[in-house]
Amino acid sequence: MSKQPPQGLSRRNLLKASAATVAAGVAASAQAVTVNGVPHWLPFDHNGPLHYDAKGWQFFTAEEAREVEAIVERLIPADDLSVSGKEAGCAVFIDRQLTGHYGRYERLYQHGPFVPGVEPASDLVPADRYRVGLEQLGKHCQATFGKRFSELDDAQRDDMLKAMESGDIKFEGIESKIFFEQILQNAMEGFFADPIYGGNRDMVSWKMLGFPGARYDYRPYIDRHNEKLDLVPLSIIGSSSWNRKG
Repeated sequence: MSKQPPQGLSRRNLLKASAATVAAGVAASAQAVTVNGVPHWLPFDHNGPLHYDAKGWQFFTAEEAREVEAIVERLIPADDLSVSGKEAGCAVFIDRQLTGHYGRYERLYQHGPFVPGVEPASDLVPADRYRVGLEQLGKHCQATFGKRFSELDDAQRDDMLKAMESGDIKFEGIESKIFFEQILQNAMEGFFADPIYGGNRDMVSWKMLGFPGARYDYRPYIDRHNEKLDLVPLSIIGSSSWNRKG
């Protein structure tokens, strides 16, 4: 015959008491403190993203940044739905990403053996792809038009990007198609990512899509089917008007 637990001590209460004891022990050993307000991220502190609020360009030179802004402005042109990729801060997003771990693939295993068909498209890490790609693009534009990419008109820029996408332009050190795919992918990421990472300025893409952002709790809206809620989008930091410039 099994023994009944002492009166007043249920399994639920026992588990709750045990959990509280463990939590108290952990807090004491870790010297836990209460954090109020928004955490202040520090570069490479492993507690959050880079300090994307920093002013100026962190990876690109001023000349490189001008060319990247000209590229993302055509990859995501302004229309009646949203601003351009340049205005949305996509170049700032790319700049901050290249400054961090992503730029050198520091957290990505890159050694073989590889499954056939999925080998890396280039031996260059993203930071080097941008340095080489922008240099080669500049040389090609000077040789063809006598101008920088950023000085071309919209139609010329579009033709240049199409030629890069198809691989018709020959670069040295990197395939033009690989460079195009790299910057296109990063521009899209910057346009739709949380604004804390430098892009999606003023949450322009989220407002366009009606995405409510990084909200903590959606329980008040679960039963409100087929209803337009018009929720103001929130960033990870909670701001509804996050705005970043390079």
